[in-house]
Amino acid sequence: MSLLTQGLTKLVEFLHHGNTQIRQIAAENLVPYSKNFPSIFQSGQCTPIKDLKLLIKDYPPIAKNALTILINLSSEKAVLKLLAEDDAFLESLLSRLTHNKAHTTGESQNPKEPNANDFAMLLANMAKSDSIARLQSLRRPAVPALTSSAIALDQLIELFNKGANGGYNAAADYDYLGYVFADMVKFPPFVTYLTTAGNSSALPPICSLTAFITHPSPPRRLATSLLLRNLALSHPTPLSLLAPPVSLLSYLLLPLIGPDPPFTDEETEQLLPELQYLGSEQVRESNVDILKGLLEALYLLVTRGDVESEKAGKGREGKRVVKEAGTYLVIRELHLGVEDEGVREGCERLVDVLMGEEMERGEEKVGDSSAVEDVEEDDEEKIVEIF
Repeated sequence: MSLLTQGLTKLVEFLHHGNTQIRQIAAENLVPYSKNFPSIFQSGQCTPIKDLKLLIKDYPPIAKNALTILINLSSEKAVLKLLAEDDAFLESLLSRLTHNKAHTTGESQNPKEPNANDFAMLLANMAKSDSIARLQSLRRPAVPALTSSAIALDQLIELFNKGANGGYNAAADYDYLGYVFADMVKFPPFVTYLTTAGNSSALPPICSLTAFITHPSPPRRLATSLLLRNLALSHPTPLSLLAPPVSLLSYLLLPLIGPDPPFTDEETEQLLPELQYLGSEQVRESNVDILKGLLEALYLLVTRGDVESEKAGKGREGKRVVKEAGTYLVIRELHLGVEDEGVREGCERLVDVLMGEEMERGEEKVGDSSAVEDVEEDDEEKIVEIF
């Protein structure tokens, strides 16, 4: 064991010291080593992890350092297991996320949880574990400021919606909750929950999330694009995502369109009403990962929708619905306006399934046809890390 490792192992022991200042110094100095020396936190049956789980309830500066360390360590399988499978720890995270008051001292109350975004990041990393599936059936005390529902998922959805731009807690935006939802789409019951209207709403929860695809926050937009992509991949009846009340097409296509799109009047009439006559204020998505995610979602809705309709003897409904929305026109301009090779390949693959027959007859096409490949795991599989 090197002298550095020996020193760090000694420093880790101070995480449970009775003196607040010593705990704070230890946690602060250990943050840089949580990425490069994860083993020092897994000694003694992971006693340091147990200490860190308690420190998230400590004074805000100590709690923030503990959260940062846990976020960085959650890429370790053993640590992720300790975090994600601990019911009491999960409730502790949910309590601090959903309540907009963090600490009560005597008669004074602090109406903000200063580390709310860090709690959201940690929960997003915990969602990589299959054990987080229990969130689907978890019930906990209602939070009147959010919703009267005692369903944990209802509370998190409302927190994501109301928390945007500091609307629930001025110290947080809760953007990283979007990655929790994007990962949980791998669970069929969550897909059903997300796309089915509940008792308290006439619309399914997904309808409150789709508009964030054009939100100013890049992390929130990326999380939303991953959610929509994963939903297109996982939903048992993808054609239902193209129909009311979900109607994903306009949300998938709008970010692909640039300012003053050069469509003729005849072409404009082929577009969905929401996409017609967009002016100079229209902004095309600049993040290529989001663009690729949206293109993959469209591709999946076409191909999986075709499979669904052909099994029912109704022809290629996925292709028909997406094509009749003027999607080819949008993809044509995107292919011309973006130089990223991955985006262009996504455009060409989508055009292959939308316009393949027309292309064979020598009609207009976008770029060169590329081989259709399986959709690969993308950014939603990455653990969020803080350095």
